[in-house]
Amino acid sequence: MDGIGVSVSIEVYRDAWGVPHLRAADQDELAFAQGRVTARDRAWQLEVERHRAQGTTAAFLGSAELGWDTFARRCRLADTARRCFERLEREDARTAAWVRAYVDGVNDGLAEGAGRAPEFAETGLAPGRWEPWTPLAVWLTTHILFAGFPTKLWREEVARRLGEEWTELFATDGPGTSGSNGWLVAGGRTASGAALVAGDPHRFIEAPGVYQQIRLACPAYDVVGIAVPGIPGLAHFGHTGPVAWAITNAMSDYQDLYRERLRRLPDGGVEAYGPEGWRPATTHPETIEVAGGEPVVVEVIETARGPVIIGVDDEPDGAASEGAAEDPASQDPAPAWEGVALRYPPRVTGRLGFEVLPALLRARTVADVDTALDGWVEPVNVVLAADTEGGLLHRVAGLVPVRHRANSLRIVPAWDRAHAWEDAPAPLPRAEVDGHAVMANARGLAAPLGIEFAPPHRADRIDALLGASADWTPESITAVHRDTDNRSAARLLAAVARVGGSGQTDSGPSPVELSPAASAVRGRLLAWDRRMDADSTDAGLYAAVRGAVVRRFAAHEAFAALREPAPYPEVFRPWLALGPRVAYALETLLVAGPVPAADVDRIVREALDEVGAGDPPAAWGVTHRLAPWQALPDPDDARWPGLGGDHDCVFSTSSVPGWTDRSARASAARYVWDLADRERSGWIVPFGASGVPGDPHHRDQLPLWLRGELAPVTTDWQNLTKEQG
Repeated sequence: MDGIGVSVSIEVYRDAWGVPHLRAADQDELAFAQGRVTARDRAWQLEVERHRAQGTTAAFLGSAELGWDTFARRCRLADTARRCFERLEREDARTAAWVRAYVDGVNDGLAEGAGRAPEFAETGLAPGRWEPWTPLAVWLTTHILFAGFPTKLWREEVARRLGEEWTELFATDGPGTSGSNGWLVAGGRTASGAALVAGDPHRFIEAPGVYQQIRLACPAYDVVGIAVPGIPGLAHFGHTGPVAWAITNAMSDYQDLYRERLRRLPDGGVEAYGPEGWRPATTHPETIEVAGGEPVVVEVIETARGPVIIGVDDEPDGAASEGAAEDPASQDPAPAWEGVALRYPPRVTGRLGFEVLPALLRARTVADVDTALDGWVEPVNVVLAADTEGGLLHRVAGLVPVRHRANSLRIVPAWDRAHAWEDAPAPLPRAEVDGHAVMANARGLAAPLGIEFAPPHRADRIDALLGASADWTPESITAVHRDTDNRSAARLLAAVARVGGSGQTDSGPSPVELSPAASAVRGRLLAWDRRMDADSTDAGLYAAVRGAVVRRFAAHEAFAALREPAPYPEVFRPWLALGPRVAYALETLLVAGPVPAADVDRIVREALDEVGAGDPPAAWGVTHRLAPWQALPDPDDARWPGLGGDHDCVFSTSSVPGWTDRSARASAARYVWDLADRERSGWIVPFGASGVPGDPHHRDQLPLWLRGELAPVTTDWQNLTKEQG
């Protein structure tokens, strides 16, 4: 298909929201059409992602991207994608050809798409060429940090600076990190008698959006769903008519960090010390071009465990390091130093699971979905699926290595064979669906596969809401998406109640009573309905008090040792800053940890005084505003709208309490799949179907997304508009 242009059998239709509906004579032509229409609609986004995968973004975005580019090179994203595609070609040539067809379509449409996108002219970037492995590289780039391995660096710092007993103090089971929601209601609990599948993935919000609504139809299948731009098919959310599926992050741990001992050989090579002693590591230089600056040469080192992502540049000039001296084999005159290597399944196995993608499109039953997902690798997901025959599925899909529990907690020594991976991966849990099932990143089905999970608040709230009715419809179930009840507020409100100014607290006499203004704040909070609605001034008041509490916790002397920046690359800083860690762990820190109970009460009391003495906080949506990531920063970001919700609400919109109310993470899409009538399904993305500024469908879905509403799924071809040419 490469170079022959668009087949006459390919038809492109659009619905009222500009969503592409594609029809073609066969699966490969359809993949070509998907690639081409994505390039036309999202050329700038596709090219940014291709460059991110290759570690070449600094070449047109400048030195601010050097940190990412260095990481991408050193963890070998592009090379891993090549390996995975080569294995796919050997083992499943049919799927490899399908991926190639998608890439051919991208290349066919890029020039036209770039001509419509002003960002290319603004940066001087010319559209490049996608390789057959590029979609795999984009997928790896999107998910390389998804399992949160930098949290192991944070635990390392907590153990080293605060004490081993506090290693898991900041675990996410206590704080309110964001995740995704998903739920399935069996036919016995719906008005139609057929199942409903619904939910919303929570990711960092990007403009253009990270998800793309699309329909793919050929004689073999006709599927609507939500795709990842740059990836063929519908990996995460799809409705074929007879069967529908959806996923959330399983919160499993499947990436390890190894402490490596490295030494330079006289010929410039590098050796690493492993269980068998010193062994050669591979090493080579790569040059990163920088717009407006000098090129930067980085060394790429890979040991038997994996690529070295930290400490490559820490090679000593003099005698062997202390760590190396502990090794009896380190008497070699070559100075040794330490680095950290990343081991992750696609790099180890050469598999990414792309053979699953066309199989999902062909699925007709939950058994088909189940069988297809046996080949899934990355990321590890919890899956819900239902079909028109009454079949239901609730399982984990992905590859999780079996190894020592310490691997999941901290950096482990590369030379200790106890930390090697076993040959067979972990078994994947599954469960029966009794009436309804919920997946919201909480400890549950995937508990054996992970260490830290999201708090139970969203899962418990969805479960309670679903249990309140046995007559659900696609329309009524969208109310679950919109729920702003904030269960994570309970512990802070309990602390507020405890410091009531009576002169007595649970921890003993209180020497200071609340001021009248602080007492008024306390009274309003205790009467608050705990809903984080955008127009709620009480929600704004709660957020102000919470922020003041977080700042005081972070400033407490108990955490002084954690205030200095951790000695790791910039790309990992979001996981290593004390302030956000305290903010997300506030629920835990209010009842446990190194801050004495009397100091907790004092902190809450001072926060009430601070907020009471200042100007009355505005409604929550005034400060809680959308803050999407864009490759080219928006000079007028103040115009982004205010939001309701909070990080532990079902209507999830995350900020960093105590530092900013701006929300960079929220629902990247919402959907309801109706198994009774696909046209009664609904979907929404934060912005629109087009990534082109000025296009009528660039941001036309934003008002609905803000309100928690869905756009209709249209499947009748007669109600769609056919594109000409």
